[in-house]
Amino acid sequence: MFGNKQRVVDLTAENATLTAKLEELGAMEHLELERRLSDLRDEMATTSEKLEAERNSLTSEIAAEALRLREVKQEVVETDDAVILQEVGVYQYRHPLDSAAQYKGELDTIKSQLKTMVRNKSAVTAITNFTFNNSAAKGRSFVNDFSKLMLRAYNAEAENCVRVLKAGTLTSAEKRLRKTADVIERFGRMIDMRVTSEYQRLRLRELELTADYLVKLQEEKEAARAERDRLREEEKARAEYRREQERLLKERLHYQNALVALRAKGDLEGASEIEGKIADVDHAIEGIKDREAHIRAGYVYVISNIGAFGEQMVKIGMTRRLNPLDRVTELGDASVPFRYDIHALFFSQDAVGIETSLHQALESKRVNKVNLRREFFYATPAEVRELLLKEAGNLLEFVEEPEAPEFWQSGGVASQSQARTVDRQSRD
Repeated sequence: MFGNKQRVVDLTAENATLTAKLEELGAMEHLELERRLSDLRDEMATTSEKLEAERNSLTSEIAAEALRLREVKQEVVETDDAVILQEVGVYQYRHPLDSAAQYKGELDTIKSQLKTMVRNKSAVTAITNFTFNNSAAKGRSFVNDFSKLMLRAYNAEAENCVRVLKAGTLTSAEKRLRKTADVIERFGRMIDMRVTSEYQRLRLRELELTADYLVKLQEEKEAARAERDRLREEEKARAEYRREQERLLKERLHYQNALVALRAKGDLEGASEIEGKIADVDHAIEGIKDREAHIRAGYVYVISNIGAFGEQMVKIGMTRRLNPLDRVTELGDASVPFRYDIHALFFSQDAVGIETSLHQALESKRVNKVNLRREFFYATPAEVRELLLKEAGNLLEFVEEPEAPEFWQSGGVASQSQARTVDRQSRD
């Protein structure tokens, strides 16, 4: 009995000891957790401070870059003059002259005047009583050197504007040059330095004449190219005339020999038939000679290519070829993805006049308003048909709807939609 009591006492004491140890261990774990939590709070505070500092730094950088962007935008000169020019469609000459050579002469005169102003020191102006370190001589030397430096910068910008100038960038070039003059005046404010108005006027006139010269030069090149094309076409026509005339002369000689033989045999009926054929050949020879002599005669054609240009565009031209289809075939050989469709093709003794009248009637719808040898017009075949009826009278044949077999077999409208999608993707 006493043994069981002692056992109970011992177990109670052991339980108390274990409980005390468990409490001790729990307290230590709690203290460790509190310490770790405190460390995490300190780390979070440090990280937050760093993030806040970085955010403030980035905010300052963004503000600085935004300011720089605004400043750059103020300095940038818009260069969308070419788009405006295309919308207008026609280049407006500032100083209309007859030839590129005349523009070149005017530009040479301006360059001579500019050189004279530089030699006479009348290109820039500045104060004359400036002193440097209480020295009037050093002041004059400073003004002269700084004036030369600024004039060199201005001329460099002017020459660069001339060098890269295109007809559609004239306005932006003028703005850049004026802005350069303003910058020089701002830098030279201490000595009241500026580019003189006369020197600026000559430089701006140089830009205008250069733009006019470039357009006139391109027009003359296009005119020369068109003249070469015309002469080449006429030579091809003459070659066809000569070949056809030689063929007919050989055919006539053949009939003439046959006529002699038939007459020798007394075959009057056969001879009469051959004489009729000889008369036909003579008539054909005279027709060729007449075509060669009358340069205005030829075939007027109206063609379209919906696969390349859509349904709202036609080409109107003329050819002097004996076989006008050869010319239409040449036009569609390599420059367009599909062959041209012929809406009208007819002979006229005044093909040149009819072609000119049609072009004039559709002048407002001309696609290329600069190069007039590009004979494309924003018009439907039906519109051209009405004009042709007025100019040429009764038309033997006119096809309003293009057959375009290759286009339709290639997918038709679907292929056009795909082409537009590809074009948009390439621009993006």
